Amino acid sequence: MAAELNARRDVVIIGAGPAGLAAALYLARYCRDILVLHDGKSRALRIPLTHNAPGFPDGIRGPELIARMTRHAVQYGAAVEEAEVIMIDAVADGFRLRLKDGSTRTSRAVILATGIELNQVDLPHAVHEEAIRAGVLRYCPVCDGYEHLGMRIGVVGCDSNGAAEALFLRQYSDDVTLMPLSHPELSPAQVQELAASGVSVEKGALLALEPGADRIGVRLEGRASLEFDVIYPALGCRPRSVLAEQLGIGLTGAGCVSAACVADSGVPGVFAAGDVVEGLDQISVAMGHGAIAATKAHNWLREQDQDTLQAKA
Repeated sequence: MAAELNARRDVVIIGAGPAGLAAALYLARYCRDILVLHDGKSRALRIPLTHNAPGFPDGIRGPELIARMTRHAVQYGAAVEEAEVIMIDAVADGFRLRLKDGSTRTSRAVILATGIELNQVDLPHAVHEEAIRAGVLRYCPVCDGYEHLGMRIGVVGCDSNGAAEALFLRQYSDDVTLMPLSHPELSPAQVQELAASGVSVEKGALLALEPGADRIGVRLEGRASLEFDVIYPALGCRPRSVLAEQLGIGLTGAGCVSAACVADSGVPGVFAAGDVVEGLDQISVAMGHGAIAATKAHNWLREQDQDTLQAKA
């Protein structure tokens, strides 16, 4: 068993969300020796039900989607191990990955599918997760806006991001309210655009959220309690890009890796996929990234092995 763990893989994929598992499936079907390492924190595992995954018209739970994708990749030979990668180094013949338990894994190539972490509203963990399951707390307007047609929608985060999110959600409901965490940070032009679009803007600092089974209360400073069918926090996210940074891959201002890293990170043998990549954070996009990154990694290995027409010419 120890020898198997320490064997140098063709590719190690870090992350077992839709991006990492799509990459694993493609690489397994390219007959590559691959290992998926993940820490069990894929954002997709927290999705109570998504209707944005093509092929599932009745929706699918995030954990079920990840379980299906894992089985699919494993069926073709992918190995999956729950372990947290804390450091990655480029070495003479590939990459050495140090795990939290002190052990190491090695590979010739790496795909970073490490995802993002959400900046969440201040609720006890159990209450927060139950609010997500109940559908009164949502973090992705692109994913879930359609499910709130005609409902009372609140957006928390009264800055440029919050304004953009409120305006996006306005297409689904004529009852959209934008609220600050502490105070509004809007330009006069944004205030005017929101008013023209029919988005209400509150000014009092957020004191508390009070989730219920089918609605959520909001207490603002100097304001009577408000009630909504759903709240969307617009508080941004933190890309999980530490490993990319360790390898010397440049990050965007938001801390993501650039979209170019799906095909070429600038570090030979390293590719990226999914939400850690700058762009639209969606399951279908992540899967596409995974397919591209896997194919680029496979062809890069072929080039190293002189297994292409160009290399043999």
